[in-house]
Amino acid sequence: MSTLVLFDLEFTSWQGALERDWSAPGQLREIVQIGALRVREDLSVVEEYEVLVKPLVNPRLSTYFTGLTGIQQESVDRQGLPPAQALGEFLAFCRGQSVLSYGNDMVVLGENVGWARSRGEEVKNGFLGANFLNIRPWLNAIAPATASSHVGRLWRVLGLPKPVAGEEHSALFDCYSFAAAIKHLCAAGATLPQGCLLPPEA
Repeated sequence: MSTLVLFDLEFTSWQGALERDWSAPGQLREIVQIGALRVREDLSVVEEYEVLVKPLVNPRLSTYFTGLTGIQQESVDRQGLPPAQALGEFLAFCRGQSVLSYGNDMVVLGENVGWARSRGEEVKNGFLGANFLNIRPWLNAIAPATASSHVGRLWRVLGLPKPVAGEEHSALFDCYSFAAAIKHLCAAGATLPQGCLLPPEA
């Protein structure tokens, strides 16, 4: 049976950064947490992936970011991986899979890979080994009530049981919310967009 990957990122942010599209000087979308699930076609989970990443341009997390995500500075300092290592490991996790996001997280991923390489760091593995797809437009079209919803809130908007312990804006919890929403919509008759499922040998 073929599998696919659902992923979500948490990245550095500040009050008003979203509205300004991170245009303030020095405010970059540096990845702090990656969460991902490898799932079967029936959306049952095969494997989890979760890692903290140490931002380099802004190594001190903003109080806004910590309040939003619950990610503590001490945890990142103690457990966080260097960006190039974390990115390479995640891309290895994605190799040979369709990789679905709720939004353009692959753009942020690409920014971070580019910054690491510009510093002269090696990012093992690349994007060509995986098929990245933003399926938020598909999901919002089928369930319009989700259009203004963050990925971690999808389960609540759709009236589903809480998928796992945790809260939104934690990358892995958000992946479970994403998976629950897709599973619910497919059970109601929706079909994932073309290209979401690759043959097992891909």
